[in-house]
Amino acid sequence: MMPPSKLPPTIRQRRLGAELRRLRELAEISATEAGRLHGTTQSRISNIESGGYPVSAERVRTLARLYGCADQPLIDELASMTGGRTRGWWDEYRGILPEPHLDLAELEHHTRQMRIATTIHMPGLLQTTEHARALFRDVVPPFDPPTVEHQVSFRIKRQAVIYGEQPTQLTAIIHEAALRMGFGGPKVARAQLEHLMEMSEHEHITVRVTPFGTGSYPSSGSAIVYFDAEVPQLDTVQLDTDIYSGYVEAQPQLLRYRAVLDRLEGSALTPGESRDLVQRVAQTL
Repeated sequence: MMPPSKLPPTIRQRRLGAELRRLRELAEISATEAGRLHGTTQSRISNIESGGYPVSAERVRTLARLYGCADQPLIDELASMTGGRTRGWWDEYRGILPEPHLDLAELEHHTRQMRIATTIHMPGLLQTTEHARALFRDVVPPFDPPTVEHQVSFRIKRQAVIYGEQPTQLTAIIHEAALRMGFGGPKVARAQLEHLMEMSEHEHITVRVTPFGTGSYPSSGSAIVYFDAEVPQLDTVQLDTDIYSGYVEAQPQLLRYRAVLDRLEGSALTPGESRDLVQRVAQTL
C-alpha cells in the first residue's frame, strides 16, 4: 500500500477541488489572480482544485468569500469535505481492486440517500453473496479465484451503509428482466429474490419493479445510481455499463437524471405490487 502522501486524491477531495474551481470561474477570476488575492501562488490554487493539496475549512470559506459565493449551505457543506485523507474500510482494497471501486464505496459512505435504476442486474447493495459470486465468475475475460473473492467481499462490505442505526435511504427501481435473469441457477436466483423481498420490508428501503410491457424505459442501456448530498449542487450520478463506469456532476446532467429517475418511478409498480411480482417470479424457479 502506498504511503498517505503518495495516494491519489479521493473522490470527495476531487469534488471539493472541482467545486472551488467552478466558483472561481463563475467569478471570472483566474487561478493567478486567486492566488494573489489569497496570498499564495497559482500553482497552489491549481493543486487545491485538482484535489491534490489538503485544504482547511477556513481556507474554503475564505476562497468562497473571495469568489463572491453567498450560498451558505453550499459553503458549509464544502467546508465539511476538507482536511487530509480519511481512511475508510475500502482502503484495505487499495492496490487490490481498481480505484473506481473505492470511489464508489466512499460515495456510498457519505451520501444521505440513493436512488438506483437497473435493467438486468440486481443493485449491488441488495445482492446476496452467492448471487454476487455468480456474477463475478461470469466476467469475460475471467477473474482468477482470488480476484473473484476480493470482488465479492468488497461488494458485501459496501452493504453496511443500509444497516445499522442510521442506514442510508435507498430506492431501487428494478426492471422485471433483472428478476428473471437466473444468475447462478435456480437455487441462487430464488434465494436472491427472497432476499430482495426481505430487504424491501425495511422502512428505509423501497423496491419498485418496472414490469414488462410498460412501453417506456428511458436510459435503459445503463444502470443509474443517484447520490443525494446535503445540498443538491453536490449530488453525483454514477452511470455503469459493461464497458463504461463514470460519474456525472454537471448541473444540467444532474437535472436530467433526476427527471429520468422520476419518470422511471412513475411507471414502476407500487412497493406492494412489486413484492407480489417478485414473489410470483420466485415461485417459478
